[in-house]
Amino acid sequence: MNTAMTNQEILDIAMQQSAVDLGCDPADFRKHQPVIVQASISPDARKYLKQPFAANFVSYGSNIVASANACLKDAVSAYLEKYSLIHSFEPPHLHVLHEALKPFGYGVGTTSEYWLPDVNSLHPLSCGYELCILTHGDFASLYLPQWSNALCEKRAELDVLGVGAYDGERLIGLAGCSADCDTMWQIGIDVLPEYRRKGIAAALTSRLAVEILQRDKVPFYCCAWCNLASARNAVKSGFRPAWTEMDVRSLDDIAAMNG
Repeated sequence: MNTAMTNQEILDIAMQQSAVDLGCDPADFRKHQPVIVQASISPDARKYLKQPFAANFVSYGSNIVASANACLKDAVSAYLEKYSLIHSFEPPHLHVLHEALKPFGYGVGTTSEYWLPDVNSLHPLSCGYELCILTHGDFASLYLPQWSNALCEKRAELDVLGVGAYDGERLIGLAGCSADCDTMWQIGIDVLPEYRRKGIAAALTSRLAVEILQRDKVPFYCCAWCNLASARNAVKSGFRPAWTEMDVRSLDDIAAMNG
């Protein structure tokens, strides 16, 4: 597609935002050895992040940059010195990190893969259903369980743009994006079960990504590593893997997640 941004510019914007989130320098992500920085609070961090971090690990493929609070920095540093980049996020080794963090009341939380658009592959896809652009004012009646990935009621003020797929007057699929920071908007997608595997998710995701880029923002997409359906949708929609994250949470928070 024609866009004012190149893939390199998109990647640079993402790295700049990750640097704001972690409290590091963007150049740290291009180094070939681990970087550990003191966790801090930034008003410009992505809105859904809980700052300051206990610890958060980010990799763009060259190394791992970790932001950690003072009591965890030694344990985080020892872990990253012991295990290589390609093994640091693997479950057998994460057990080692989890055990090292437990005496401080923390453990390994979630791991996620983040995706950025490839402007050479991204273009609006079709699905045979009517697609409509939606804005913030259209979302008030849509904060329902079936649209919980596309929209977030807890941060409704950040839901700024969406694309809906309609079968007649019935909304059958919805892609929404939240203005999580000044430069980047995150895409979420939902399709009703009986309408899945018809190309609707990719049509919605690709169209919304194009709309975001036309507003001079960077669209990004996130899914768990085990969510192959979501990863396939990202690829089909013109996105490519860009960075990975892993967070550390209190043991109480982890227990609540498992409850």
